Amino acid sequence: MQYKGSCHCGQIAFEVEGSLGEALECNCSHCSRKGYLLWFVPATQFTLNTPEAPLSTYTFNRHVIKHRFCPTCGCAPFANGTDRSGAETVAVNVRCLEDLDLSSLKRVPVDGRSF
Repeated sequence: MQYKGSCHCGQIAFEVEGSLGEALECNCSHCSRKGYLLWFVPATQFTLNTPEAPLSTYTFNRHVIKHRFCPTCGCAPFANGTDRSGAETVAVNVRCLEDLDLSSLKRVPVDGRSF
């Protein structure tokens, strides 16, 4: 299935392809403060439909995940990184997807505070 998503003001827009049945709910200091619900997909399933130039990036801890956000509205719709095998991956904040019933998703708790 194909999903469309964006930041709040629409300056960042994207599409992601895949089967979405669950989202990770991490309790680390960053994710818990932002309320992220994350869906990890291979980068090949993610298409940024707007220019990359306006995106701002935040990194913390080991600086391996690039948390991308809109400098205008502050919304953080996705992050870039690599999985354990070294493949490029995207963590999509499913709260930024259009027409998605969040209650239909299984939430999988992740103990990110222990990483």
